[in-house]
Amino acid sequence: MVGRKIYVYDYEQYEEEGKGAKTLVGDILADPEFPDITELVIGSWGSACEESCQEIIDGIIRQAEQFSHVEKLFVGDMDYEECEVSWILQGNYSGLWAAMPQLKELTIKGSTDLELGQICHENLEALTIICGGLDSSVMKSIQEAKLPKLKKLLLYIGSDYYGFDGGPESVRELLEKSQFPELKYLGIVDSEIQDDLTKLVLDSKWMKQIHTLDLSCGTLSDVGGQMLLEVIPRFPNIKKLDLHHHYLSTEMMEKLGKLSVELDVSDQNTEDVYDGEVYRYAMLTE
Repeated sequence: MVGRKIYVYDYEQYEEEGKGAKTLVGDILADPEFPDITELVIGSWGSACEESCQEIIDGIIRQAEQFSHVEKLFVGDMDYEECEVSWILQGNYSGLWAAMPQLKELTIKGSTDLELGQICHENLEALTIICGGLDSSVMKSIQEAKLPKLKKLLLYIGSDYYGFDGGPESVRELLEKSQFPELKYLGIVDSEIQDDLTKLVLDSKWMKQIHTLDLSCGTLSDVGGQMLLEVIPRFPNIKKLDLHHHYLSTEMMEKLGKLSVELDVSDQNTEDVYDGEVYRYAMLTE
């Protein structure tokens, strides 16, 4: 059983062989190992900064029956050498929900031109959006999604310079209005306003329900750390706290280490000070 396999074109294949988004689905279906794959990973389609993945999405939708064994799908698994995350041209996933009813996990990297449409899926258990900046229209789609079996939601908020066009209020609205009865893992990560978002999450209804809280990859400082110290003990259901890539002081890290949770405070960062201004950076923006 193959299980997981990544399909990728390099730029040379794109330039010299004419490989790209239009040809990738055909090559996937021609692969003799494909029928044994349950986890389909799509890397670079040759030039993800020049050509969107829409042809790939549409190809999967058109030939959905041949993809009926795929339970996990990752579109855009590439590093910065292949394409900066903010340059990845994504697509419209509106038709995917009905086309792949068996899908349990969907991961999307990149938010440029990303559209999720009206999300309604009976079996999806995990949704992850990895990007340099999350567009408010995408957040709205997730906010209104009908995902009765969703257990994990992981959203990279990012920077307003790379696509995040909302603010604390847009995240608050998502937290308040979304309805995911089975949610156990909530990740609101990679933000330049991580302290503000930490307060919103700690004040949200989800604190009574989840067992894993992920506030990693952002600019979390001792301000957010103090809020966590005060609030986490009220929720014994929280078993894991992921804060990796942060700006917490060593003293605050030690205090958080005394909480009765599995704690990740790896990748401690130091703020920059320039002309009296303090600068902190999210992990993934460009």
